[in-house]
Amino acid sequence: MSVAILGAGAFGTALASLIAARGQSVHLYADDPATANEIATRRTNERRLPGFAVDARVVATADLREATATARLLILAVASPRVPELLRALGDATTGRHMLVHAIGAPIGVGRTVSDLVRAETSIKRIGVLAGPALARDLAERRPCAVVVASPFDEVIAATRAALDSPGALRAYGSHDLVGVELASAISGALTVAIGLADGLGVGAGPRAVLVCRSVAEGTRLTVAAGAKERTFSGMAGLGNLLVRSEAGSADRSDDYRLGLEIARGEPRTRAETEGSRAAVQALKLAEKLGVRARLLGAVAAVVHGGVPVTDAAARLAEGTAEEE
Repeated sequence: MSVAILGAGAFGTALASLIAARGQSVHLYADDPATANEIATRRTNERRLPGFAVDARVVATADLREATATARLLILAVASPRVPELLRALGDATTGRHMLVHAIGAPIGVGRTVSDLVRAETSIKRIGVLAGPALARDLAERRPCAVVVASPFDEVIAATRAALDSPGALRAYGSHDLVGVELASAISGALTVAIGLADGLGVGAGPRAVLVCRSVAEGTRLTVAAGAKERTFSGMAGLGNLLVRSEAGSADRSDDYRLGLEIARGEPRTRAETEGSRAAVQALKLAEKLGVRARLLGAVAAVVHGGVPVTDAAARLAEGTAEEE
């Protein structure tokens, strides 16, 4: 099956190269013609994935129609602020024959997911989400990784698994819990910021472990209230993402974790916000709408967007009443 990766960031580039290395037809769409030309001619993407050679079989293009013309499976891998504009353009370049799986780690609005927007802006009905502890550099270096693809359509799950499964490098699992995987991926990014804040404060192994456990409890509580299965947040899209993004000592591997570290250490921010910090705001609003306690998400939003000192936010969390496990 021909595949098109829409988004030539680090993850999209690494994923396209992995798929092409298996002998599958794959187009890689970059909205920047210079990036598409670099990949096509030099087989590199130095700005987004430095030091990595892109497989020669990847067809890079800045023409969205060219990327989607022969592909049946589309994998959307761009930053969440770019999603609405790209989907509007995609509406004229796709038909009902396409399947689309997105790898967006943030919601578009309160209770509105990327899959909701795909349905609204395009004629594509067979939709899924891709999430899990697979970092771009790990994919590029062929370290063993795993992801989960969730969709109500068995065809989407089967097609995505067939495209991605690469023995020894990447294993794709299936799930029918679309809303659970979408929300778990977004919320785990927000909670990764919280762990970065904790590590920046140097709280120690014990309190860090408590924070991870409470993050899973809060994420599960919110996703279940939104209609997800209870076990989903404890899987790869939730806990798996949280662990890999917040790996101690790997600040260079996760923007969300690095943002938390920088704020807690009083360092200049290398970015104003991240997918996780954006997700924190939307997830907190969703929690308020559903009447769900979300103290950790509230703390992240208060520190990143409200200017609350991280020590004050930590003190408020410590003073709170213990909840039933």
